[in-house]
Amino acid sequence: MKPNDMQIPTESELIARAQAMIPWLREKADAVEKARTVPNDTIQAFKDAGFFKILQPKCWGGYEMNPNVLNKVLMELARGCPSSAWNVMVLGVHPFEVGLLDSRCGDELWNEDNTRLVSSSYAPFGTVKAVEGGYVLNGEWKTSSGCDHAEGGTFLGGRVEENGEMVFRSFWVQRSDVEIVDDWYVVGLAGTGSKSLMVKDVFVPAYRSHVIAAYGEESHSHVENLYKMPFFYVFYAAVSSVIIGMARGMADLYIEHMVPRQNLNQAVGAAVNDPFIKGRLGEATAKILGAAARVLHNTDEAWSYVSRGELVPLDVRVRHFATNQFTGGECFDAAHMIFKKTSTRGVWLNNPMQRQLRDILVASNHITQNQDNIGDLLGGQLLGNPLPKGNPFGVKV
Repeated sequence: MKPNDMQIPTESELIARAQAMIPWLREKADAVEKARTVPNDTIQAFKDAGFFKILQPKCWGGYEMNPNVLNKVLMELARGCPSSAWNVMVLGVHPFEVGLLDSRCGDELWNEDNTRLVSSSYAPFGTVKAVEGGYVLNGEWKTSSGCDHAEGGTFLGGRVEENGEMVFRSFWVQRSDVEIVDDWYVVGLAGTGSKSLMVKDVFVPAYRSHVIAAYGEESHSHVENLYKMPFFYVFYAAVSSVIIGMARGMADLYIEHMVPRQNLNQAVGAAVNDPFIKGRLGEATAKILGAAARVLHNTDEAWSYVSRGELVPLDVRVRHFATNQFTGGECFDAAHMIFKKTSTRGVWLNNPMQRQLRDILVASNHITQNQDNIGDLLGGQLLGNPLPKGNPFGVKV
């Protein structure tokens, strides 16, 4: 099928497909955690639903939609199985990154099979050396979520000296050049299969790399409107969205747990009559809804610029990028708040709320949810302080 002949689903259709999967994903969540990876049939179901095509360029068979379509899908899927939704988030964001690269990359990745997926590990654990025509990578990169399903290879982050300065780049590495190290034994999000990747003397041509925080007319004038969104922002907002979905799932489980429960306090009777049980749920819901509204608002505001072919102004980028990073802390607070009201019943391993809480704990530890440092940067910028060198808000390249 030619890309132009493809029937692109609507936003509401994609969200409805995600909602319909919630009960099925919840049934599989315990097995996913024990297996420490998402099963192939689940990934295939996500492919069939079109979730990985949302941010994929149309020229390679994708939908090229507003990033909020993916964000809303993630907010639903994570209610059922956080680890599975996390794989959709990571593997679903990388088609956007391919749209930023030289078109040869998209041809090499998708010409024969436009459903091939790419994982990543951006933290610069390994070493990078600039050589004639490209770069040579060595070392071990940690936490590559969904790498078991990434037949299209991986993006690896690394710092390399260029023109006397250290530059943070992303490198697309072929699957055949990567060894997966099965070391993902963790307290939460165990099912994401976020294993380490080992590479040895791997040459990456220059056209398979980009400066990951580059943002300006020189770096973005040639790309279609969607890809004028700052990549870091799209990625960070997707992480925030999947965490919001996890918190929504926690509230779902709490309601199911409390409705039939009888309180030991005879004066109260049914748990649903307890003012503290009701109050914590109300406060938690307000936190979750507030976080969701902010992420969706920020993305729509950025989309209002790029849909007109414009770049997002710096002050808007700073505000969006920074405020979304408070999502993890807020959602963990909301989830922990209602988990406390489950008393001893919540701690049993056969109670899915304890797994949901552990998953939110680990997700909120992700670097994209670093509210401590980012609050200082945002406040300083609002007070007129210059942004520090090496800031993540997008440099002109």
